[in-house]
Amino acid sequence: MQAVEKAIREKARALLADGTVDRVLGWEKGDYCYDNTPAVFTAENLDRLVYNSFCGANLSKYLIAESKKEGRVLALLKPCDTYSFNQLIKEHRIDREKVYVLGIPCHGIADVEKLNVRGIKGIESISEDGGKLIVQTMYGEKECELNDVLLERCLACKGPEYMAADDTVEDPAPVELRTHGRFGMVEKLMQMTPDDRFGFWRSELSKCIRCNACRNVCPACSCLKCVFDNDASGVGSKANVDTFEENMFHIIRAFHVAGRCTDCGECSRVCPQGIPLHLLNRKFIRDINENYGEYQAGADDNSPWPLVDYTQDDVEPGAIKGGKN
Repeated sequence: MQAVEKAIREKARALLADGTVDRVLGWEKGDYCYDNTPAVFTAENLDRLVYNSFCGANLSKYLIAESKKEGRVLALLKPCDTYSFNQLIKEHRIDREKVYVLGIPCHGIADVEKLNVRGIKGIESISEDGGKLIVQTMYGEKECELNDVLLERCLACKGPEYMAADDTVEDPAPVELRTHGRFGMVEKLMQMTPDDRFGFWRSELSKCIRCNACRNVCPACSCLKCVFDNDASGVGSKANVDTFEENMFHIIRAFHVAGRCTDCGECSRVCPQGIPLHLLNRKFIRDINENYGEYQAGADDNSPWPLVDYTQDDVEPGAIKGGKN
C-alpha cells in the first residue's frame, strides 16, 4: 500500500494546489499503529496522511458534516465506502457538489483482534510487504498473511468497483476477489430453534455497554437527534437497565436501517464488546432479497429502495414464512 499512499498524496496535493478542493478527508496515525483515525488535512499537514491495511473507517459518515461547510472536500473512499456515499446522496444527507471523491484501492482491512489470537501481541509497529504484514512487537518480529487476519466484512468483499468517483488511484497489484458467502452465519442462525436463536442473541446483546459506537459510526444512522437521545421519547437512556432494553436498542436500530444498510460492517468493527451486530443487518438484507428481489443499497444514488417503493407485486405479509393471513 506504500505506492497507493504516495499516489494519494500526489493527487491530493495537485487538487489542493489548483483549487479544486480546499481540504482532504482521510486518515492519520492514531494512538496505536493499528488504530488509524479519520482526519481532515490541508496542504500544510498533508504529510500526516496515511493509508494502509488499518484504515478501516468508512469516511462517508463524516461527509454529512463536511459537506455542510464552505468549500469543497476531497474524500478518500474505498470501493465498499462508495455504496454508503451513494446511499447518503440518495437520502439528501450529503451535498454532492461539495465533495470530490477519489476512489482508492483496498486489499482488505486487517483485524487486530485476529492478530492477537495468533499470538501477535505487544505490537509496536507494522509494515506491509505485498500481502504480508511484518509486525514488530515487544517480543520480537512476527509475520502473517493479510488474508489470514482480515475483518469479517472483507471476507465477503463486494469487489473493486467504485459506485461513485470523480477520479481514482490505480491499483498496482490487484488481488483476487474473495468469495466467502456473507449469509452463511445468518443461515446457520435461522436453522436454530427459536429458543436457541433467542439464547444466542441474549448472550451477545447482554455484553452491550451502550457506548453508542455502533450508532455513531453507522452511515445509515444519520438522524439529527436519535430517538434514544430524546428524553421525551420514553426510551432515552444511556445505560441498559434491563434485558428488554438491551434487546430493544439494537433491534430498533436494525429496523431503522433496514433497506438502507449497505453492509459496510462498521457496527461490528467498532464494537468494543465484539458483538456481531452486522448479522442483524444481514438478516434484513437476506429477507429483502428474498421477498422483494435482489437489492444492494447504495449501488446507485437515485433509485428508490424496496421498503419505500410500493408496487402491486410486493409480497403480502401472509406469504412470508411464519406470517399470518
